[in-house]
Amino acid sequence: MLRRAAARRGLRVELPGGRVLRPAPPGAPVLRLHRPEAFAHRVGAGGLIGFGESYQAGDWDSPDLVRLLTALAVRPETLVPPGAAALRRLYVRRTPAEELSTAANARRNVHRHYDLSNELFALFLDPTMSYSSAVFSDPSPATPRSALVPAQHRKVDRLLDLARVGPGTRLLEIGTGWGELALRAAARGAEVVTVTLSAEQLALARRRIADAGQSARVDVRLCDYRDVRGEFDAIVSVEMVEAVGRPFWPAYFTALDGLLAPGGRVALQAITMPHERMLASSGTYTWILKYVFPGGQIPSLRALAETAAAHTRLRTVGADAYGPHYAETLRLWRERFAECAEQVAALGFDEVFRRTWELYLAYSEAGFRAGYLDVHQVLLSRDGLR
Repeated sequence: MLRRAAARRGLRVELPGGRVLRPAPPGAPVLRLHRPEAFAHRVGAGGLIGFGESYQAGDWDSPDLVRLLTALAVRPETLVPPGAAALRRLYVRRTPAEELSTAANARRNVHRHYDLSNELFALFLDPTMSYSSAVFSDPSPATPRSALVPAQHRKVDRLLDLARVGPGTRLLEIGTGWGELALRAAARGAEVVTVTLSAEQLALARRRIADAGQSARVDVRLCDYRDVRGEFDAIVSVEMVEAVGRPFWPAYFTALDGLLAPGGRVALQAITMPHERMLASSGTYTWILKYVFPGGQIPSLRALAETAAAHTRLRTVGADAYGPHYAETLRLWRERFAECAEQVAALGFDEVFRRTWELYLAYSEAGFRAGYLDVHQVLLSRDGLR
């Protein structure tokens, strides 16, 4: 299978001692096997989860990890022989029940990622502490790190504009992050309720909001979206629907509909994938779910629109795509994370953790560069008017 993948993607697979698995054109992406037998064992036993685990363990490497993973991310369904693909349902693992994003499990899932350490995230995020795609004026590999702050502000402002947030707007934010959107909404004169399940994010967001003198306008709550009560003129949520999980999308959109005041608008930013790939991967336990984002499911744009229409009065009235912008956002995060290896270690995170996050950031960037993933800003309303 490795020979097949290398041939189909034009990869150079290097073995110990200078051997090469198969010839490859000059400049081909490189997969460098340090422990071929351990690699084969992990992949044979665990499939794509094993592929990720073998990187965590140091069985393989690449001088350009993003380029290698981008090559593998193009039409990934073609990498497996048709006969083996037919057997997929017999060997793929399903998401464990204890990781499904029920009301009982959701806080634990969030804790495993977002409560790792505020100091860790501060090492590689920009000063706004925004952990979602920025919107650049011109995304390109030459985009400097200094462009990230204005690009994050541009992202937030576009969402607030979509939701028509202004003086006196009663705004609900589902997924506080570290408070940047709430701060910018408050600066517009909005009255903000923002909810999170991360204790670490709650503490830092409250501190940032107090330092900015906006505590009277922003109420930060440790609260599940299913438990929010009230009526709001606008609802904004940034890259939170991916954590909801497909079985709970109807409950999520029902909650949005029930909380929205007449004439109100919902603005979401969501990572998306093609609908057929979403259906094929739904319920599958992946490396990213096991080690990075438990309980999640990346939706398709179609799935979001159909779920809202089937269960609520909300209708999708606009969607703008920013996939290349996320690729550049991730590149800047990944490069900064690599530069901070010593500081990451000083915070108590070991080499396996570093390799896990190195692969996670590169894997995500590759998904956007290959077009396997996209990110959309989506507007929903009841009246169907933009």
